[in-house]
Order: sequence, then C-alpha cells, then structure tokens
Amino acid sequence: QVQLVESGGGLVQAGGSLRLSCAASGRTFSSYAMGWFRQAPGKEREFVSAINWSGGHTYYADSVKGRFTISRDNAKNTVYLQMNSLKPEDTAVYYCAASGRRYGSESKDEYAYWGQGTQVTVSS
Repeated sequence: QVQLVESGGGLVQAGGSLRLSCAASGRTFSSYAMGWFRQAPGKEREFVSAINWSGGHTYYADSVKGRFTISRDNAKNTVYLQMNSLKPEDTAVYYCAASGRRYGSESKDEYAYWGQGTQVTVSS
C-alpha cells in the first residue's frame, strides 16, 4: 500500500511559478514510476508528466513541455513538479500518482495509487 500527499498548490498570477510536492509512504518509493495528472472542472483527468523509478527518464504532455519540470528525490520519498510560466488554462486540481511499473506512462490505468489532489489556480 502507498500513501501519497500533495502540497504546494495555490493561487498565482499568469506568468508565475509554483512547485508541487508529493510525499510518499508505504512500499519502496524508488521501485516505481510517479506521475502528475490534473483535472479541471467539467473535464477529464489528463496526464501532465511522469518520471521513471530512477529519475533518468521524464515524460511531458505537449501542453506543459518546456514550462514544467518533474523530478524526484528517492532519499526523501518525494516527487516534485516545478511549474513555470503558468497560464490560466493550467488551473486544475493536480494529482500525484504512483505506478505499478518502473517506467512512466500517460495512461491513468497504469497508476495504482493516487493522492487527494491540490488546487492550482492561475489568474489572468
């Protein structure tokens, strides 16, 4: 069993930055890939970014490529999402997820554990 707790969300103006954190507890954090997804009101939950078990491979949705950076610190059992140049369309609840595999995926079905989400609101 894995428990995930996100933090770092908030209200920011367009062009600003936020850093999300996701602290994991439970089984060995360094064994599996981690992902970030987001869900805006009335929309499906969508893939944002993922990172493999070691941190050597990262994946991004086209909509955030070049603006967001995912990273992980296996010693601290934490994954991060640095979000720069934020846009109003980035407004959503952001969820951290743990995969059952070592390499990341864009598919929600590949992730067995989810956090409770943290709200990110970008004002124009």
